[in-house]
Amino acid sequence: MSRRSKLTDEERISAVQEYLNGEGSYRSIARKYGVDHKLLRVLVGRAQTEGIESIKIRPVNRKYTVETKLAAVQEYLAGKGSQLDICKKYHITNNNLLIQWIKCYNNGKDFRERRRSERGITMNKGRKTTQEERTEIVAFCIENGKDYGLTMEKYGVSYQQIYLWVRKYEEKGIDGLIDRRGKAKPEEELTEADRLRMENKILQAKIKDQEMEIKLLKKLRELRGGDR
Repeated sequence: MSRRSKLTDEERISAVQEYLNGEGSYRSIARKYGVDHKLLRVLVGRAQTEGIESIKIRPVNRKYTVETKLAAVQEYLAGKGSQLDICKKYHITNNNLLIQWIKCYNNGKDFRERRRSERGITMNKGRKTTQEERTEIVAFCIENGKDYGLTMEKYGVSYQQIYLWVRKYEEKGIDGLIDRRGKAKPEEELTEADRLRMENKILQAKIKDQEMEIKLLKKLRELRGGDR
C-alpha cells in the first residue's frame, strides 16, 4: 500500500483505537492505513491526553505562543522527554513542528519569524558526503525509526539526500551508497573489510530499531496487564 499523507476522521479514530486495544504495533497499524508510524504515535498521544475527539482533522492550523515554543524546545534539548513526550505535554499536533522549532532555536532565529515553514520540514541544502558518512547517516536514520527530521538536524544534510540514500540502501545494499554521478570524481573501491564494516553498522542499527519496538510492545502489555 502506498503511503498517504492524510486520513479521514473515521480512519484516524479506528487506527488509534486498534492500537489502544492491543491489535497491533505502531508500525503494523500504520502500514494497514498507509501512513507513517510517527503520525500514528502523535495521534495516540493526543488521544490519551486530550480525548479521542481531539484527533479529528481541524479546519485551521493551531497557533502556539512564543512562550510555548520556547518551553517545548528547551525541555527537549535538556533531555526532559522524547519528541512524543514533549508533543503530548504541550498539545503539539505534529512532531515536525517541534523539529522546526528546534532548528529555529539552534540557528538563533526568532520564533515569531516562522509562518509558512511551520507547516512542514524546511529542506536543508544538500552537501557533499563520503560513502562512510552516508553509511553512518543511513544507520542513524534507520535506528531512529526513519526519523528524517532528526537525521537532518544531526548531520546537516537535506531531506531529499537522506530519503534517497535510505531507499538506495534498501534496494542495493552498501553499493547503493556509492556516488555514481557522471561528473563526480569516482570513489575508491571498497575493500571487503570496509564493506563488511559498513554493512554491520547498518545491520546493528536495524537490530536496535527492532529491539526498541519489542521493548515498547512488552511495556504496553505489562501496563495493560496491570490494569486488569
